[in-house]
Amino acid sequence: MGIHVIKMPDIGEGIAEVELVAWHVQPGDKVAEDQSLADVMTDKASVEIPSPVAGVVLALGGQAGDVLAVGAEMIRLEVDGAGNLKAGATAKTRPAAVAPPPVAAIPLPASAPISPARAPAPAPAPLTSPPTAPPTAQRRAPGDKPIASPAVRRRAWDLGIELQFVQGSGPAGRVMHEDLDAHAARGAGATAAGGLRYVERNDEQAVPVIGLRRKIAQRMQESKRRIPHFTYVEEVDVTELEALRARLNATWAAERGRLTLLPFVIRAVVLAVRQFPQINARFDDESGVVTRHGAVHLGIATQTDGGLMVPVLRHAEAFDLWGSAVEVSRLAEGARSGKALREELSGSTITITSLGALGGIVSTPVINHPEVAIVGVNRIVERPVYRAGALVPRLMMNLSSSFDHRVVDGQHAAEFVQTLRGFLECPGTLFVE
Repeated sequence: MGIHVIKMPDIGEGIAEVELVAWHVQPGDKVAEDQSLADVMTDKASVEIPSPVAGVVLALGGQAGDVLAVGAEMIRLEVDGAGNLKAGATAKTRPAAVAPPPVAAIPLPASAPISPARAPAPAPAPLTSPPTAPPTAQRRAPGDKPIASPAVRRRAWDLGIELQFVQGSGPAGRVMHEDLDAHAARGAGATAAGGLRYVERNDEQAVPVIGLRRKIAQRMQESKRRIPHFTYVEEVDVTELEALRARLNATWAAERGRLTLLPFVIRAVVLAVRQFPQINARFDDESGVVTRHGAVHLGIATQTDGGLMVPVLRHAEAFDLWGSAVEVSRLAEGARSGKALREELSGSTITITSLGALGGIVSTPVINHPEVAIVGVNRIVERPVYRAGALVPRLMMNLSSSFDHRVVDGQHAAEFVQTLRGFLECPGTLFVE
């Protein structure tokens, strides 16, 4: 038997270090060749690291949240044969038997320097239960519903006790009658009118900011630090646009798929940036160069379980309504499932962001650095509007768009948004070249 050391591979694109997001194996696990060992996060995407050999995990080279340089020791396996560890080499990985405990404090903020050679954390002292808890009590995880019989629940109601805050001493943490007695004896909370007992809460949860969430924090902080944002808001009457969308869906939905509002907004942006090329641009503020793009590589801000991601609809100018709808759906699904390719998550020249039905009245979207503009779509509401002296119901929507004031003047930004408004309020012009 020998020891095989797997080092952090070179993922390409000039990446010098990555962040460990999650381990898929633990010390003692058997690993097959090509089995996924860990997820790591680069500046652009999450990447799975497979094992080149089969073996048994001896030690891990870091824990979730650590940053490892390319070429650093990642994991050690016991393998058949001689392995690749040179004789006499000393182990540098953390002890295999110690699993990382929950952190006791918030991690370093995104602006703090990150060292790729973080020292292993010392083994934590054994955790003990608070002295007030019964020896047999089982702690309930935050958010878990208490287990109790109907009789216990009824008695808790009569006593004005919220079961959520009572620690159970029965099997699987079940709340027993004696647990209610002990809770009442401690006098937790003050009784309000009607007998309801309001209980103080002192629970806390430290959530490590790692992986995609850390990247989002760093990107947002960098964007706000480097870009002087200004936001311009305009309301748009989308009554005619919604009527056209409904008509197209009624005619073509079964054959081509249903259209949302987004493909129309995409088309409007494609046409508007032809008149305002300084909007469809990227600003390299290190070299002082603004690059205006003829191609519209449109970032689509997409909410995922891990956080906000921005897949890119490349050459949006080459898609019709249904083509852009299909491609946006594919990109969004890839982002949400974690299967988006790295090249699908970078290279945008302008971004659209929308909260859909939760879009609110106004938002102040953050520019996706190094772009110079982002178009925010708020929700559609029906409200009374005066038209030709008459009060009529209309479907209204606000556009909240932010711009980099270093390279986009306020007048040009306003004219760009007014151009968008013109296309969306008269949707027939979206199809006139």
